[in-house]
Amino acid sequence: MTTPASHTLAGRQETASTPTGISDVVFDFCGVLIDWQCAAALRGHYPDSLVDRICAADDPYGFFDYEDRMDHGEALADILPDVRNDHGDEIADIFADYIARYDDSLTRIVPGMQALLEDLKAAGYGVWGLTNWSYETFHFAFEKFPRLEELLDGTVVSGVEKQFKPNTGFYRLAMDRFGIEPASSVFFDDTPRNVAGAQSAGMRAFVFENASRARHDLQSLGVRV
Repeated sequence: MTTPASHTLAGRQETASTPTGISDVVFDFCGVLIDWQCAAALRGHYPDSLVDRICAADDPYGFFDYEDRMDHGEALADILPDVRNDHGDEIADIFADYIARYDDSLTRIVPGMQALLEDLKAAGYGVWGLTNWSYETFHFAFEKFPRLEELLDGTVVSGVEKQFKPNTGFYRLAMDRFGIEPASSVFFDDTPRNVAGAQSAGMRAFVFENASRARHDLQSLGVRV
């Protein structure tokens, strides 16, 4: 789902800006705002050895690839037959269960990030979300962490739009939706290729490491946090 940005546009004249012209900050979700842990949704339900294989970077069952397809806008119902064909009924049932309990994988707000968003809002900056996430599971983010929905002025979700990072057009769609200019915005993502995509769209962008580093990066541009 998306959180409409249009309701914020009337207040844009009051948005803060820096000597370098920064008025808005855009954040990725998983790995930046929310600590996502694949294993947290599976541990205790399946053997640890199987969970370790599924959540490994070289996962032989392709959970991350199937989830990526959902992030691009495909429905779970359309993907499950491929999982069954590729890996059998047991793995397909585990993947469906993983998606059904996806909120368990969202373990916490990344330390320090709620305070950073609150400080940015208090200083008058626009604060937004831009995420590669399935339209079927994104609702868990705001249901589990309603404060994030309160703080963000709007969020654009790849699975809804069927566009995704790092494609330049996805960032431009978000800028249009938010009503902000790329040159006056800063983007944070934990994936370097997504940062490069934002830069190709004309945004300032940083690879996210932690909240303290993000503050330092913003301060380097004159943002008052």
